[in-house]
Amino acid sequence: MVYLPLGMHREEERKIIEKMEQKIEKRRFKRQINEDDYLRKRFEEFNKKYFQGKLKISSIEFVTNQERERGSCTPANGTIRISHKLLNMPKLVLDYVIVHEMTHLVYPDHSRAFWAKVGEYKYTERSRGFLIAKGMEEEELEGNGGDT
Repeated sequence: MVYLPLGMHREEERKIIEKMEQKIEKRRFKRQINEDDYLRKRFEEFNKKYFQGKLKISSIEFVTNQERERGSCTPANGTIRISHKLLNMPKLVLDYVIVHEMTHLVYPDHSRAFWAKVGEYKYTERSRGFLIAKGMEEEELEGNGGDT
């Protein structure tokens, strides 16, 4: 049930109802894409393999509000967010983004040390090439080890 002010123009009512429906659908979609624990499982595997199990996070989830970014990490809260746009990409690309964001828990920048760590994932270059071709990652800038 939706309550709207009395006397509101029909067109305005329609717009408000459409907006509410979109919000509800977006919430439903986000819940659905986070139902399985793929991200959590991969985090645990990569944590053991590349970080000796030392990384701690409070959450890792797909989000639907990242239009430009593939993923993001907030080291202070231990949160990793992965764009839902990666769902339709090869798993090796999704895994690369997971490793990339996990590495920000150790190196919050894109320093040479950061890229050396990300480079331990054997499909880093292939995944970056794929994302560059899709226009979702910038090519490496000379001298800084990359800029994403």
